[in-house]
Amino acid sequence: MLFVKKLRGRIKSGEVSASVRIWKTPRVKAGNHYRLDEGRIKVTSIRQILPEDLSDSLARDTGFTNLLDMMKTAKHGSGQNIYYVRFQYVPGPARAADKKKSRRR
Repeated sequence: MLFVKKLRGRIKSGEVSASVRIWKTPRVKAGNHYRLDEGRIKVTSIRQILPEDLSDSLARDTGFTNLLDMMKTAKHGSGQNIYYVRFQYVPGPARAADKKKSRRR
């Protein structure tokens, strides 16, 4: 799971622990770990949400200034499904399984 550089410090501190993504299908799975710098992100939940659920408040919860700022980053490709992803940052070296997943991508 990739994050813009301006959010990484806030993710590592625990200030930001959610993200909105627009994909064709989910690209992450609850319980899995994904590399982030010297640590990793553990996805704790993922759920599909509706366009009506998007707001400036939700954007601020995910580390952005407002909805427009968030939407510039949230859309990945031609997907139309909106996902709300909760996660936690786990400091330390990536696990061996995480490194193998990264090489396959």
